[in-house]
Parts: sequence; structure tokens; C-alpha cells
Amino acid sequence: MFWLKATLAEPTVLSAIVAAIMTQSKHPKSRRKTASKGVNRSHPPQKAESGSSKRRKSAPGDGSSTPSRPTPSRNTLPRPAPPKNAPQGHWLFGVHAVLAALANPKRRKESLLVSREAGQRHGAALERLLALPGAPQALQANRDDFLDALPDSAVHQGLALKCSPLAQPHLEDLLSASAAPASNTIRPVVLVLDQVTDPQNVGAILRSAAAFGAKAVVTTGRNAAAESGVLVKTASGAFDHIPYIAVTNLARALESLKNAGFWSLGLAGEGKRSLAAAKSDGPVALVLGAEGSGLRRLTRETCDELVRLPTREPISALNVSNAAAVGLYELLAD
Repeated sequence: MFWLKATLAEPTVLSAIVAAIMTQSKHPKSRRKTASKGVNRSHPPQKAESGSSKRRKSAPGDGSSTPSRPTPSRNTLPRPAPPKNAPQGHWLFGVHAVLAALANPKRRKESLLVSREAGQRHGAALERLLALPGAPQALQANRDDFLDALPDSAVHQGLALKCSPLAQPHLEDLLSASAAPASNTIRPVVLVLDQVTDPQNVGAILRSAAAFGAKAVVTTGRNAAAESGVLVKTASGAFDHIPYIAVTNLARALESLKNAGFWSLGLAGEGKRSLAAAKSDGPVALVLGAEGSGLRRLTRETCDELVRLPTREPISALNVSNAAAVGLYELLAD
């Protein structure tokens, strides 16, 4: 397994593990008041028994006054110590999200929780990624450790990474790169989100953007989904591949895109032409609005044209992430 090369053979590390276990027993969980924080997590604390005790008594002359503890295995990762301060970063979770973040040299990575099962299943990939510069310390974790770090609803698949938010480029950087001579024949396409706040929708949009080859996803600085574990998990690794650029003024950003040669097309049900009929061979900024409210008035007025996706009754509209996928396929599929 990938952690066989860890430095657990050193006596100081072994002592640190024992110290961490002892420290955990002094800090009960606030979220599960009946759960034990000691080595045995599956049983609640028992009251001391009088008379005949079930704990091992000290044998005469053995010099022992406490129950014996099993020796920690050398074939395991270090165990995580209980947190002392509020975390500075945030947690990502899920196999694809964590592996992509570990492979991203622009990520500042702090610590990695790995379940025994995930370590066995993804050992080769983890061993390679943990050998890269800037790799975090890997810690073997059990169910309670994941519950301490993550929301109860998080589907972590045995992997969780604590890291700093990913630094994103500015829109000007994107436009400068787009102005450079093209290295391929794929039409430059940028997705623009007008106050789309649902992290699962944004994650799905980023995944489609990566799959079809969009250059970036541009969003509003306010009333938008920020980087989070849910968003990155839904993006299934795409968040670390596609720029997710927040702008202060969306109308001004659209004007900048238009000045750089992008034809801005806003998806709206009242569009007179379909996206297929309105698309051109040049760069395109495809603008999508939030669920329900759609594009705001100023955004509509700033777009070069409002277009629609042909739908049939009884379903007259698509979810914003589905609309983004269909639009990207229309613009970028061979």
C-alpha cells in the first residue's frame, strides 16, 4: 500500500501517534455527545466497576498499573489529531475532486484524510501524487474523523483534502490569452453565469465546460456560488482545470468580452432565433441566467442577441446546467 514508505518506523512518530490518541480522549465530540473519543469508538464510556473488574489487573511484579494497549501497526498512516483551532482552509471530498486537487501545483494543500478502503483502492495514484512537491501529509482516517471534518451529507468516498481556495485568474488574463495566436482550431467559448447560486448547478456546468473544451466560466462576484466542497465534488475534478472567474460588474465584463471579439449570446425562452442559427465561427460568450429569474434586464440589454434552445411541450425549459451542456455541444462538438 502507498503508505508503506511513511516514517512510522521512527520512535518519535510512534510516540506522537500514542500522544494523539491520548489527546483525543480528552476532547469529546460536541456533535455526538454519546460517542467516545478514545481508541474504542464503537462503545460508549463505561462506569468504573467495583469489586470484580473486567479490566486486566496488574500482575504481581509486572510493574503495570494500567490496561495494556495494542501496539499500533507500522503499516498504517498517522492518525489525525483533534483540531485545536478553526481551519484556515476548507475541505474538498470525493475521489475525482481530491485527486485533481492533489495534482494541481497551484493548490496549497494542508492535509489529506484517507480511509483504509480508499488507500487500498487508489494506492498507486495516491503514492504518485503524494510524491509531488507541495503534497500534504496523509492521515489514515475512520468514519468519525470524516464526520468531524465534513458535513454529515458529504459523499467523501474515503478521501478528503484540506486546502486553501484556488487562486483564479482575472478576466483580463483570459482575454490576453485569447488574443494570442490559436494553437488549435477549436472556437473560443466562454460561459457567463448571471447570478447562478446553486453549487451543484455550477459544478455540473464546470464539468460540461471541461468536457467540451470551453475556455472559462465567468460569474458574478456577488450572488454566485463560491468554491466549496459540494461545488468541487459535483464538478468531478473539472474545478482544477477550468478557470472560474468572478467579476464585479457582469455588464462591464460582457462589454470587455465583446471588445475582445466575443459574440455574446444570451439564452432566453423569448429568443427569436435558435442557438444553432445564431452561432458564428468566431469566439462566443454564452450567457445563462439563474433558475427561475433567468437573465437580468441589464444583462439582456448588453448581450448581442437573445437566443433559445428548441424545446417541446410539456417541458418548455431546461435546468441551467443542462442548458449549458446542450449549448456547449452545439457550439463546440465536432
